[in-house]
Amino acid sequence: MSSTLLWYRDDLRVADHPALSAAVGHAEAPGDVVAVYVLDETSPGVRPLGGAVKWWLHYALESLRGALEDLGIPLVLRSGDPSQIIPELARTLGVDRVHWTRRYGGPEREVDAGIKEDLPEHGIEVESFPGTLLHEPWRIQTQTGGPYKVFTPFWRALSGYDPGTPLDTPSRLGDVTPAKSKLSGSGVRLGDLTDLDLLPTAPDWAGGLRERWTPTEDGAHAQLAQFLKERIDEYDDARDIPAEDGTSNLSPYLRFGQIGPRQVWHSVHQSVDAETLGASFLSELGWREFCWHLLYHFPELPETNLRSNFDAYPWRSRAQEPAAFRAWAFGNTGFAWVDAGQRELWETGHMHNRVRMASASLLVKNLGIHWREGEAWFWDTLVDADAASNPANWQWVAGCGADAAPYFRIFNPERQLQRFDPQETYVRRWIPELGTDDYAEPIVDLKESRQEALAQYDKIK
Repeated sequence: MSSTLLWYRDDLRVADHPALSAAVGHAEAPGDVVAVYVLDETSPGVRPLGGAVKWWLHYALESLRGALEDLGIPLVLRSGDPSQIIPELARTLGVDRVHWTRRYGGPEREVDAGIKEDLPEHGIEVESFPGTLLHEPWRIQTQTGGPYKVFTPFWRALSGYDPGTPLDTPSRLGDVTPAKSKLSGSGVRLGDLTDLDLLPTAPDWAGGLRERWTPTEDGAHAQLAQFLKERIDEYDDARDIPAEDGTSNLSPYLRFGQIGPRQVWHSVHQSVDAETLGASFLSELGWREFCWHLLYHFPELPETNLRSNFDAYPWRSRAQEPAAFRAWAFGNTGFAWVDAGQRELWETGHMHNRVRMASASLLVKNLGIHWREGEAWFWDTLVDADAASNPANWQWVAGCGADAAPYFRIFNPERQLQRFDPQETYVRRWIPELGTDDYAEPIVDLKESRQEALAQYDKIK
């Protein structure tokens, strides 16, 4: 039996949390487990969070602190370099071990490796656990022993993998009085959530986000239950119609681990026939896994074209095309399908996936602006922006990423509108001036810009 410091990262829940369950299992008395979250914006290569994700994180941590208190576990909040904070906190509290859920980005793995090397020198054991993915990225390999770059065979391999049964929430450790707490006499303060400065204030632009989302662990499970009860039967057709609420809306909860993919996987298999009704939905969970598989094996993914021949593609920067980029970002391109999506994004922190693909295609292939510029905009404005899916999906649309065949596909926003919103229900919801002189004229000729993009692709094939 021993005391544990549990380091939370992108796993902000108490149910099906192997690292938490193991920590509670090692405890012999109330107060033997202390949790900590560190807002890391200083470690080399670790990407600072975007504004919308920070908003979500504030309420996710608020929810987590309450859930942990119900288990008799305090949550310490810090901001800074975890390479210094975690070892210092562990030594100050006098814990015997540190637990965490594994991370798979390159810079994050370097941070964790350094701490894992440092702590045993001070007599503190370190143990890492799975919890954010269905699979460990190094376990699924091609027949030649390398990583997958095409989704279909990857998903075929992953579909046969049993992620196991989700763990229950651990039992309460007991009433943690000041005398029993590891924090007692240590001089360690819990830290105020407001000290992390996660919420927008001047101005407060998050009104639409507050109206749209409930960023709690309970909110995640309520969302999943509603989807399985009301929408999964129609998912195959409804998922492409942004005017309908046909998707699961689980992506931001998965982003911060308020619900784990194993919990989702298990719930689908328990609720419907996973080979028929649940197949399409589970494959979307598979795309999330595929993106993390790519990031683990290609940690340069957020910055570098996966297909190096695209290094010669003459994309322009945001600074070179400021008017065009601004029109795209704020939904004034004159293409209603894209503009509605961008306005929905700005208001709610979310955009339907069918619209995301067309919006990204317009920016990269018709306006000729680099995919990294769009990826950075989404990183700052999406509540579900994560380090793997965001760059992987942008590279897929741009044609320079994995499974990007046909790389020369260019989404036509007008045809997308005709196919998936023929009554214009979705676009008119977000563009009240549509059909009037106040609405923007198209900022680019779709046919000419398409031909220009195809000509550039021909040069780099």
